[in-house]
Amino acid sequence: MTAEELPLFATSPVARVSELRRLLHHHNQKYYAEDAPEMSDADYDALLRELQALEAANPALVTPDSPTQTVGAQSIVSDFAKVRHGIQMLSLGNAFSAEDIADFLQKIRRFLNLPDASAVEVVAEPKIDGLSANIRYEKGVFVQAATRGDGTEGEDITANLRTIKSIPHRLQGKNIPDIVEIRGEVFLSHADFAALNQQQAAQNKPLFANPRNAAAGSLRQLDASITASRPLQFFAYATGLVSNPFAATHAEILTCFQAWGLPTNPRYTVCANQQEILAFYERLFTDRATLGYDIDGIVYKVNRLDWQERLGTVSRSPRWAIAHKFPAQQAKTIVREIIVQVGRTGVLTPVALVEPVTVGGVVVSKATLHNEDEIIRKDIRVGDTVFLERAGDVIPKITGVDLAQRLATSTPFVFPESCPVCGSIASRNAGEVARRCTGGLICGAQTVQRLKHFISRHAFDIEGLGAKEVEGLWQDKLIQTPADIFTLEARQQAGVIDLPHRKGWGELSTQNLFAAINERRTIPLNRFIYALGIAQVGEATAKTLAKHYGTVEAWFSALQTAFDTASEAYQQLLSIDGIGVNMANDLITFAAEPHNQQVIADLQQHLTILPHTETALNNTPLTGKTVVFTGTLQTMTRAEAKAKAEQAGAKVSSSISAQTDYVVAGEAAGSKEKKAKELGVTVLDEAGWTALVS
Repeated sequence: MTAEELPLFATSPVARVSELRRLLHHHNQKYYAEDAPEMSDADYDALLRELQALEAANPALVTPDSPTQTVGAQSIVSDFAKVRHGIQMLSLGNAFSAEDIADFLQKIRRFLNLPDASAVEVVAEPKIDGLSANIRYEKGVFVQAATRGDGTEGEDITANLRTIKSIPHRLQGKNIPDIVEIRGEVFLSHADFAALNQQQAAQNKPLFANPRNAAAGSLRQLDASITASRPLQFFAYATGLVSNPFAATHAEILTCFQAWGLPTNPRYTVCANQQEILAFYERLFTDRATLGYDIDGIVYKVNRLDWQERLGTVSRSPRWAIAHKFPAQQAKTIVREIIVQVGRTGVLTPVALVEPVTVGGVVVSKATLHNEDEIIRKDIRVGDTVFLERAGDVIPKITGVDLAQRLATSTPFVFPESCPVCGSIASRNAGEVARRCTGGLICGAQTVQRLKHFISRHAFDIEGLGAKEVEGLWQDKLIQTPADIFTLEARQQAGVIDLPHRKGWGELSTQNLFAAINERRTIPLNRFIYALGIAQVGEATAKTLAKHYGTVEAWFSALQTAFDTASEAYQQLLSIDGIGVNMANDLITFAAEPHNQQVIADLQQHLTILPHTETALNNTPLTGKTVVFTGTLQTMTRAEAKAKAEQAGAKVSSSISAQTDYVVAGEAAGSKEKKAKELGVTVLDEAGWTALVS
């Protein structure tokens, strides 16, 4: 059919616009998704031009899902707005061996209280090495898209993602929820990546290091027409927020995606047991080079959605999914120098500077040596020829030395006993592998690294204030403490500093920075705790502490009181699930340091630190309550009971005190049930607990 053969509607422009959009969407599907074009490019362009003319004459008819708002549209945005995901976009835990997979399946059985020999069906999908994106459809219409970001909040890339031709602007078919978030991976094929780099070279522009970098750079263009000019592809692999369920298994979700017009990876399969999982892994590993796009492993997801819901998440990863990574790719190179870097907690980390070598498509020029024991164990020396690999295809490390090529003049590396930055003693405690600078905040490396951590993505995440900017501002003494960040604007207005005239800055970038800082003057307690960079306190621990103490005042006061190890506050700290003696001591030491007390006091003058709130189920009978489980439960495992309690807003503790609200006593409860009764704590049997949590 040609454009001339199409009916020329003499009716209203509304009817003609509707018909043109239907035709263009149909031919987009045939051409880009099914590779079965039914119309010539010239005829397609004629239809598109007619639609553009009608919309230009009738602006009220323009809609976000119109084909005119995609390829070739000169939609330029000044910045990426933030988008909060309806449901968090989680990261995955990793497996590297058959034993890891067996352990993954066995943990699922234990959590769900299944027999050891019972089958756990999973869906296996190639793990695309691209950029994750979340697309929101309402009434079947593409309305918004965002990057993964920190898992909770991403960047609005709606205009750019609409230019990817295989992504439908309107879903087709049946059983489409009123609201559905589609999650998937944006990537470039090997052939398209090679062509893009040829184009870059012809225009004397920098080449992209690998397809993933090229895809990410293409997707984050402020000018959507640049994104449109690059042949990005998309595979849908999961849902986010859904207004109503439409499937019982993950495999059914993928089948629905295909029916709705969404592209999915054709190489996914359903595996009934570990043998089928490992057989699929071997097949895909063998076929990896012939796929035409980069993958770095396979993702396994529990097929039953009701089991996924019961399993829930731990920290930032689902219990019901795991990434089985391929073996690291190796190369040989020469160690030119060994340097020692000082991290934000004072740990001295040796790094090998090596002759640049390509490993897995990425040029590597340095690799971690971990610690001084690792250097001694492997006897790595300057001038050695070494074997280098990217663990999980990501982190470069040296795995061994080719002793046959060692130079006769080589000598063992001597690890420094003083800090290479400030000269302070670098001490090493008994039983620890790390050597630490004792200079603390007088050490320039620690100060600037702590500031970089403070503004990192999972902490304050201030747009326009990255590691490079922090280092420059610190060197010029414009920022020395975290609170200095929040006084920049006031100092600029008072004429104390002149940020716009510094190299690399200007009036617009300065104002944008001040606006971004002001957006972060209100922050959740867990992100605030994480931002402080306390030793051993990562995101999960920060969230646990925020949940237990509720407010910054309660948290910091309790830590200071806990300096007395005979106090109730110290026992409460140790009772928190996941907090051991070593971590408790790091927290107490941090709170006892006068400088840290001043840092927090200064920050509180400029910030609103939000009390911890539960987002899943607010105002349940368990919100804010402390629960202790003891004895053997019959209807669920201890892990599942704990997960349900936390989902309902409760804090789970391992020991009983006067602050405990409920003790759930299973069979053979023992001394904890007795102590609860002595303290007057409410004791529930399993049936009573089930009724309460439900």
